[in-house]
Amino acid sequence: MPRPTVRALLLTLAVAGPTAVAPAPARAIEPASYTLDDGSYMARPPAGWDGRRPLPLLVFFHGYRQQGSAVMTIAQLTAAADRHGVLLVAPDGLGGSWAHQGSPSSRRDESAFIDALLADIERRWPVDRSRRWAAGFSQGGSMAWHAACFRGRSFTAFMPVAGAFWRPHPDQCPGGPVNLLHTHGTADTVVPMAGRPIGATFHQGDVREGMALWRDEDACGGKPVRATSAGDVDCEAWTGCGSGRELGLCLHPGGHRIPQGWAELAFGWAEAVSSRLAADDPC
Repeated sequence: MPRPTVRALLLTLAVAGPTAVAPAPARAIEPASYTLDDGSYMARPPAGWDGRRPLPLLVFFHGYRQQGSAVMTIAQLTAAADRHGVLLVAPDGLGGSWAHQGSPSSRRDESAFIDALLADIERRWPVDRSRRWAAGFSQGGSMAWHAACFRGRSFTAFMPVAGAFWRPHPDQCPGGPVNLLHTHGTADTVVPMAGRPIGATFHQGDVREGMALWRDEDACGGKPVRATSAGDVDCEAWTGCGSGRELGLCLHPGGHRIPQGWAELAFGWAEAVSSRLAADDPC
């Protein structure tokens, strides 16, 4: 049976709409806070979880000057986590910021923090390692790109929104090829597609230049497939990559925001590419 692609997922959303998705279980689970040696995070198991079933994991990095608690208020995200039975984790950046590649902050080794975070999560919950995902918004999106580049083998899919590499862009990524679906508003002035200077020293990177690096890492040749739009989101996808991974770039005409319907699209895509990855490498 062929796996769903970005095109197929968008067609499903466009034709069927939100009513095609089963409603989330009624019983909501309140998020709780947990402390590490070098940070903290919030976690929320999906509503209806039996306490035993292995859980897909989404680590979602918050935006600048926020904390993980803000992530837990994103209604479309928590609803999609319940529908897909996903453990939602929102780590806290130090001082409301992230020390990702190119960032003005240098407060923490974020790659080491990701390692410690995942180890602590797996001590507390039965995580399905074939479905470990990372996402983020704004500077948290840049943190998701950092995780993809430097801890690519720790996750099976990355779904950043409105945040990419900062300059200087990496020449290559030690994490290797990844599944990555990036979403961005073409009218975004906070994190423009082409990037912008932050003060006199730092500079947000260029999304398309970053995607070119990922095409090289994933051995994606040729032009992307233009996927059918859903709502105001229009995606293009590279699905015939030599690495067996998949890349997608989804654009909407809005500004600095998570577009409506993003969570359902992203979760469905992550499920599909993770299933293929597990099938290609069952060990």
